[in-house]
Amino acid sequence: MHTFIYARVSTAGQTTDNQLLEIEQAGYEADTVYTDTISGKVPAMERPEFARMMDTITRTKKLKRLIVTKLDRLGRDASDITATVRALSKTGCAVQVLQLGNLDVTSSAGKLVLATLAAVAEMERDILIERTHAGLARARNEGKHLGRPKAADEKATDDIRRKLNDGVSVSQIAREHQISRATVQRIRDSGEAYSPQ
Repeated sequence: MHTFIYARVSTAGQTTDNQLLEIEQAGYEADTVYTDTISGKVPAMERPEFARMMDTITRTKKLKRLIVTKLDRLGRDASDITATVRALSKTGCAVQVLQLGNLDVTSSAGKLVLATLAAVAEMERDILIERTHAGLARARNEGKHLGRPKAADEKATDDIRRKLNDGVSVSQIAREHQISRATVQRIRDSGEAYSPQ
């Protein structure tokens, strides 16, 4: 049986050594090792080495298995992981995840565990969205301003309009008020001319 091992870390300051050691200590000897240094937010098939590995797995005709330490090595979220496992299963590749007690997630029991984990992840996402909406509604009811604070308050906005009226450049006004040129341009383009009280 050909044993593929895949490991991933998020930043160049990290190494895959611990993952590879954990796999070795679990009794697996790699025939081929692929490693990516890329954010876990990137879907599995968009990770360069993972995609290369999938190509090799697809072309390998003999019995094969993929070993990973954790489920998140197979994708960025539940749906990505499920799609990845399905793609691997279609090639006839077993997928063992040490984090799940060395469970082959392409087996019947493994598919059940994956489906359960996906359902729990979706429920957690829904609960988080509900809490966020409830928190935003409460904040609105309490009269709190939501979103980013304004870069220029009313007094600064009047001063910016006056200076624009006097022909002062956008860049100079931005420097004086320590705001971006885009903010000055937004105030300029809002259509309200400066009118002294």
